[in-house]
Amino acid sequence: MAIRKVCVAMSGGVDSAGAALLLRQQGYEVFGVTLRLRSAGASDPQEQDIADARSVADTLGIPHTVLDLRELFQREVMDRFVSEYTAGRTPNPCVDCNRCIKFGALLDWALDHGADALATGHYARVGRDEASGRHLLLRGTDRRKDQSYVLYHLTQHQLSHLLLPVGSCEKPQLRAMAEQAGLRNAHRADSQDICFIPDGDYVSFLRSYGGVVSVPGDFVDLEGRVLGRHKGLECYTTGQRKGLGVSAGVPVYVVRKDLDSGTVVLGPNSALYTQDLTADRVNLISIDRLEGPLQVTAKTRYTQQEAEATVEPLPGGRIRVTFQEPQRAITAGQAVVLYQGEAVLGGGTICS
Repeated sequence: MAIRKVCVAMSGGVDSAGAALLLRQQGYEVFGVTLRLRSAGASDPQEQDIADARSVADTLGIPHTVLDLRELFQREVMDRFVSEYTAGRTPNPCVDCNRCIKFGALLDWALDHGADALATGHYARVGRDEASGRHLLLRGTDRRKDQSYVLYHLTQHQLSHLLLPVGSCEKPQLRAMAEQAGLRNAHRADSQDICFIPDGDYVSFLRSYGGVVSVPGDFVDLEGRVLGRHKGLECYTTGQRKGLGVSAGVPVYVVRKDLDSGTVVLGPNSALYTQDLTADRVNLISIDRLEGPLQVTAKTRYTQQEAEATVEPLPGGRIRVTFQEPQRAITAGQAVVLYQGEAVLGGGTICS
């Protein structure tokens, strides 16, 4: 399919602005869309995002619109964030947003409104395996900015309608191009926080938005001995050391949370290392199905280095990933992403 008209998801940041700029320079017909995802007042950062995106679109001479997806975002991202935490898991809302919002609802809207493709400012690349005919998700050229981890859920349909223009760029190069083009957000700082929790206080969000009522319980060691009292299971995540308020004579970390007993298990750093995991909600990209054990590299956190591992299928569409060397603080609710060379094989949500 020849791609001529492209919808660019414009967040207000320099990456998506750079994507629009590059596509314009390459001769595509471009229009920008910024998503309204939260109900907020005039002082909310979301309003500045919209203003910056509109300014970029005006400078580039492209149409721009704001698409209201607040109801869907609340249901699929914010509500799921609350339900996952109350179930004892640590979710990744950016993965859920990409899956349901950007490459779900927004892509559908773009195709319905005449676009041939959707483009975003993610640092990753789209390729194609000519032998199998499958579309591929490849790492970004700038490994320090590579965002393929949060895109492992992409389907063949989505990849066939996706452009990732900045995936072959390095960030300083992109900022310089944006400055030369007169884009006012050329040197805007990168966003680091969950967009609906800009202050980073997710516990307050769980209480104020999700109505979560904290139930205190016991901190226990690996043998079940009580070490103190915790403030509520949702206040802690695997690998946490700070803010425990426990004096154990040696450094201790959150090893796991037990919903049945309401306890938080603490232990030494060595207790955080695990050699295998199981995952569900699996999506495969470079292959159609997993027939048997396969050698891969894998990582369980966005900032983590990949490690050598074996992935094998389990009943019910799940997978087991076994690492050659134990990995630290593998956390239920986070994503495990599998690679073969430059290509993302696929991934899933860690369940145990």
